[in-house]
Amino acid sequence: MGVGKPDDIVGAVLSGIDMFDCVLPTRSGRNGQAFTWNGTLNLRNARHAEDAEPIDAKCRCPACRQFSRAYLHHAVKANEIIASMLLTWHNLTFYQDLMAGLRAAIAAGALRAFTDGTLAGYRSGQGARPVPSQMPSG
Repeated sequence: MGVGKPDDIVGAVLSGIDMFDCVLPTRSGRNGQAFTWNGTLNLRNARHAEDAEPIDAKCRCPACRQFSRAYLHHAVKANEIIASMLLTWHNLTFYQDLMAGLRAAIAAGALRAFTDGTLAGYRSGQGARPVPSQMPSG
């Protein structure tokens, strides 16, 4: 099916689609991009060269728990395979969390509220990461 970016997936779920096939998390990871609740980061950009912050401070993936944006920027620029691996791991974790949030919101009858907040944050760069304890529960 090839649905890709997080806002595309949210739109598809709102349209009733419930099955996806997407290579974008891995392809983007191999190309230095990371998806976050605040939009997409391009780790190739020089602004990350000295950024000691993780991709997402609340993310549970190894890339976020153990490495800074500065390190990932360096690894991407140096074409180190570890950059592709870590960014792919992060992106897959992000997509899993997004889908878990969507499923929980559907079960709670709060899909529109969840998607409105998620899309607003993703598109504006100001989104808050909905952690499982804050996601609607059924």
